[in-house]
Amino acid sequence: MRVLAIDHGSARAGCAISDPTGTIARPLGVVEPPDPRAVAELAAEHQAELVIVGLPVSLSGAEGPQAAEARAFRDALAVILDLPVETYDERLTTRLAERSARAGASAPPDALAAAHLLESYLQAHARASDELASQAGEAGDLHAPARASDEVAGQAAEPAAPSAPKPGGSAGEAEEPPE
Repeated sequence: MRVLAIDHGSARAGCAISDPTGTIARPLGVVEPPDPRAVAELAAEHQAELVIVGLPVSLSGAEGPQAAEARAFRDALAVILDLPVETYDERLTTRLAERSARAGASAPPDALAAAHLLESYLQAHARASDELASQAGEAGDLHAPARASDEVAGQAAEPAAPSAPKPGGSAGEAEEPPE
């Protein structure tokens, strides 16, 4: 699954895309200023099947005004895209991006942060899918890998609230956030 990651900021949004198998993250660049329509164009251009927006939280898990802005950006994207849009914890991605830049990475810092966000998401998704598939394999459940992917999507990421019907279309297909 091709995933587009957005490191949303008030001045710009760093962007990264995965390969079609959902295993490798590549920085794309920045959208400046952050504009949902420009991000939607990137999603279409790169044939993304999912968009994740980094959710800035403190190490303790507390959310501040930037988290509210990221959620609002996610919601704006969900209204104009016909694919799932979720938030994902972006703790430490800026520090990882700074380290990558010092090591010689040439992409803009916000795009590097988006790539680290995407790597974290992809690794967590793969790890959880493997664990669920392994548990199901021990129990003899042959349908577990398909369900594992569905379950993982709801564990670590938070989908956008269902959107209002689009003109000439149906309501967004986002699921309710887990309780």
